[in-house]
Amino acid sequence: MSKKKLIHFQENLSFPHLIQPTYKDLVDGFSLRADWRRQFFGNDHPIVVELGCGKGEYTVGLADRYPLMNFIGIDWKGARLWRGSKTVSEQGLKNVGFVRAMVDHVEHIFAPSEIAEIWITFPDPQVQKERLRLTSPVFLSKYKNILTPNGIIHLKTDDNIFYNYTLDVIREQNHQILWATDDLYQSGNTGDVVDIQTYYENRWLEMGKKICYLRFQLGTT
Repeated sequence: MSKKKLIHFQENLSFPHLIQPTYKDLVDGFSLRADWRRQFFGNDHPIVVELGCGKGEYTVGLADRYPLMNFIGIDWKGARLWRGSKTVSEQGLKNVGFVRAMVDHVEHIFAPSEIAEIWITFPDPQVQKERLRLTSPVFLSKYKNILTPNGIIHLKTDDNIFYNYTLDVIREQNHQILWATDDLYQSGNTGDVVDIQTYYENRWLEMGKKICYLRFQLGTT
């Protein structure tokens, strides 16, 4: 491991807004579950989660735009989370948290109906393992358990196969598509979905790649 990474991991321990629970912490009853608003944020504002947040560009960008909402980024890679946590510290944002954990454990991290929106930004398309895709039926069932009624899921991806797979899952399970495009920047869409871009998204756009975007709600059955 590089000296730089070791320094970042050490600094991660100093960030009060970066939570690094053990697996035992999660399965034995995570203390923040069902109590994020009161215990962590100290308010009753809605919570938005970014899954596989990487460096946290969306988590931080949205938090800066919406001070009356709370934002939590989840990722397993501590080196990536360092960047987002460092930015939050530098900007003095109070409505942001990060959790170092696998996305699989979202039901241990959040209680039923605790989350208002979910962002999934450029996830691993898991070409060989459909069940591991973050929009597979297995994962959507987890999200359904933590989202409020009519909660919204956003997906941005540069992978057309992943995008079309997600469309198929949504239709097969009778979920509701609110917006779908396989070429976001030519779709006429405006706002957060185009104004906030990840590091890799910028690189892909420079290469001429098209970005796909889906906004949808999970059905009640």
